[in-house]
Amino acid sequence: MLKALVTDVDGTITDRRRRINTAAVETIRSLVDVGIEVVLASGNTVCFMDGLCKMVGTDGTIIGENGGVYRRTFSGTLRIPGDKNACLAAFEILKDYFTEKGVELELYSAQYRFADVAFARNIAPDEARTVIRDHDLPVRVLDTGFAIHLQAPGINKGTALRDLAGEMGLSPSEMMAIGDSENDIEMLEAAGIGVAVANAPAATRAAADRVTKESYGDGFVEAVKEYFDGFEGR
Repeated sequence: MLKALVTDVDGTITDRRRRINTAAVETIRSLVDVGIEVVLASGNTVCFMDGLCKMVGTDGTIIGENGGVYRRTFSGTLRIPGDKNACLAAFEILKDYFTEKGVELELYSAQYRFADVAFARNIAPDEARTVIRDHDLPVRVLDTGFAIHLQAPGINKGTALRDLAGEMGLSPSEMMAIGDSENDIEMLEAAGIGVAVANAPAATRAAADRVTKESYGDGFVEAVKEYFDGFEGR
């Protein structure tokens, strides 16, 4: 029996322009009202996630920075398994490399991040991966479709889901995860049921147990109605 839902944000409960789907918000609130715990999981910062949780109506349980941080409720202790220093060092090497090619990398919200590094998606992620590999740096490159992130290896939304499940007194098998991007793959694989919305790339769809017919927030609502017994939403 499913007891919790873990959902990505951008591209999963929003549209391609990052506008939140109001039906998805109503669906999340309806789940919360019947006792289903909802975890928002994103590459975004903790402060962004806190505001979103307040507005949407969850209890503040989050996975942020692509698994680099997680927390059980607003009053819980923020866990930081990621390694920001390694990510910053890797960013400086990437910055120097691309500056020589005439491309400036724009760092996002560095002062608000505890574990990873995010920057504007104005370079090819595969080229960044090649630079990282050539320098034998202990980080990996993630492309969320909205930004490029540097994260410590072995840290992802899936590892955070497993650790958070323990703090929630649940098994990962009692959780459903929904996502749309490559940074959601491990999360979909870790959950009891992993669902990719229709706009997800091929690799993410392949990792999922189910791919919705609808895209973005409409796909999210479709998945919840299918898997949570007796739930019809408002």
